[in-house]
Amino acid sequence: MATVTPHKRRRRVMAQMTMVMNLDKCIGCHTCSVTCKQAWTNRAGTEYVWFNNVETRPGQGYPRAYEDQDRWRGGWVRTPSGKLKLRSGNRIQKLLGIFASPRQPGIDDYYEPWTYDYENLTRAPLGDDFPVARPKSLITGEDIDIKASSNWDDALGGSAATEANDPILVKLREQANKRIKLSFERNFMFFLPRICEHCLNPSCMASCPSGAIYKRSEDGIVLVDQDRCRGWRQCITGCPYKKIYFNHRTGKAEKCTLCYPRLEEGIPTVCAETCVGRLRYLGVVLYDPDQVGAAAAVESEQDLYPAQLDLLLDPTDPDVIQDARASGIPQDWLEAAVKSPVYALIKHFRVALPLHPEYRTMPMVWYIPPLSPVVELLSEQGHDGEAAGNLFGAIDALRIPVDYLAELFTAGNVDAVTATLQRLAAMRSYMRDVTLGNERQPDIARAVGMEPAAVEQMYRLLAIAKYDERYVIPKAHREGCDEPHGMGCSLDVDGGPGMQNAGFCGSNRRYPVPVSIESFAASQARRDGGEHAT
Repeated sequence: MATVTPHKRRRRVMAQMTMVMNLDKCIGCHTCSVTCKQAWTNRAGTEYVWFNNVETRPGQGYPRAYEDQDRWRGGWVRTPSGKLKLRSGNRIQKLLGIFASPRQPGIDDYYEPWTYDYENLTRAPLGDDFPVARPKSLITGEDIDIKASSNWDDALGGSAATEANDPILVKLREQANKRIKLSFERNFMFFLPRICEHCLNPSCMASCPSGAIYKRSEDGIVLVDQDRCRGWRQCITGCPYKKIYFNHRTGKAEKCTLCYPRLEEGIPTVCAETCVGRLRYLGVVLYDPDQVGAAAAVESEQDLYPAQLDLLLDPTDPDVIQDARASGIPQDWLEAAVKSPVYALIKHFRVALPLHPEYRTMPMVWYIPPLSPVVELLSEQGHDGEAAGNLFGAIDALRIPVDYLAELFTAGNVDAVTATLQRLAAMRSYMRDVTLGNERQPDIARAVGMEPAAVEQMYRLLAIAKYDERYVIPKAHREGCDEPHGMGCSLDVDGGPGMQNAGFCGSNRRYPVPVSIESFAASQARRDGGEHAT
């Protein structure tokens, strides 16, 4: 009798544009933040909005203490039955609070935006004193005493002035019963750039009563439909990363668009293109959307990182390729997935980690944790900071607060962060011999489960990768698109989508609102004249 081969289930395959940031290279220059703001949020109502911001760690972040989900109620939680529900409440609870949502950051949690009265420097009457350009509030127009900004922790020098309000330090201090001493100024400080995570399981989308937030099927970018948005602001509560902002002028929610008009043309995002440290990587990963819910609902929070890794499919697997083609993934996107630097860093080399996987949103902006503080500390103590034995020993001895990194990237799984840091340390030590012309030491690579050739590949990608190796971005396909987008940015002018006179909860206010790119004198003149902003 002939043997009947069981039919294999054909899985759905979707593509996701993903970013990886190498925190070892970030110098906190804020070029990414400034260029993003000039491209996307240089208009009225967005003065406090930073789609991309750079935070100093340890620190409170932006908005302040956004990681304190006991306060903000963002993300998902797992029920005893093994299902997921929004931390902010079920549908009935959200409907009851639709007109009053108290779980919202206020202007004090962000900062009161300001400009400077520069014209006073040139127009002040002759006198004995030097004129000054006083800071002026962009909300009231009055003099302001600057007490906060999008990275106020950096302005305070990462000192103990902010440690009491850092949610991660507070958590670690409570868990360790004050075992962890706040000597981080001698151990480490690093910068953490943040954009929207464009999650696989976005809680902002599930929180929106009007269905205005959607995830693009072709590339996974999460966007806000400005025409459908009614300004309920439930998405701001639902997002645990607080990367959705409310424009009080238009009555609409706005967020990072991952510069999709640029990506559709194969061009990197503004933040990646202008990054001084070349720390950002962009590429495509493939995943099975039918498994996202199960992965996000694993029982242990520390299993969320490996569960998310398992979601990412091998783009060289013939079965994956066959299923992807059946799912409508274009051939050039499959080829881009094979060359993807983000897949290599996340899944192949396993040196990139997700930000706060315990929120169960399956974030798709990943981070390579910093290693430089270990090297600097060893060198200061008179040791060879690049020697493999010294590096591994420093990591094992917790010479940097690995606990802190684990709370950021692996829901407290210290072993996963330690393994990542050891691979990075092995690469440094192995490649130093290569660079100096010494004999290669393959045992260094094998000590962390890698082959020497793999270490050299990882070094090329992390250290000397060229432009087209860091950004592997397939162009958008226009087939079946009735109104393809051009290269214009949909939110960069007042006349863009959602900026027109809208209906209920979305109308423009008739009082003047100062624009951040105006001088203070210009905004005052417009305010006094009573003319509507254009």
